[in-house]
Amino acid sequence: MSEGKSRNIIKYLVILVAAGVVILFFLLLGPPKLLAKSESPVFCSGCHVMEANFEAWLHTGAHRRIKCVDCHLPNDNVPVHYVWKSIDGLKDVAFFYSGRVPEQIKLTSHGAKVLQKNCIRCHETTVEFINPERKCWECHRRIMHKRSGSIETI
Repeated sequence: MSEGKSRNIIKYLVILVAAGVVILFFLLLGPPKLLAKSESPVFCSGCHVMEANFEAWLHTGAHRRIKCVDCHLPNDNVPVHYVWKSIDGLKDVAFFYSGRVPEQIKLTSHGAKVLQKNCIRCHETTVEFINPERKCWECHRRIMHKRSGSIETI
């Protein structure tokens, strides 16, 4: 193969790889403003199965000033936040479009750890003398979506 042909092939490969990287970043970060929009509670309530949780959140007093992702996703560093946002989002989409959404949405064990850590992160000065092993929602039962605001149930 001639040297000129080799250079052309390398040049096209470099262009192809660069275009692939640009496309990958676009797909990972989404179209402009999609990332910010997908962090809003209105976006989370877009699936009809989350409507009751959204309505309950809307009536929870002080917590309605924060977003779903502030409690339900890891917030200790940005990369971990977006990795889990992707994992949870894809899982939710798969459940929703496969028609396998559970009748009652329950917190997973990973979700419980994340939620507990975020409660402590936000209320650090209040809980510094309280047993951190006990789940916050064991005492603060009205924090759970199904028991908050006007939607309080048994």
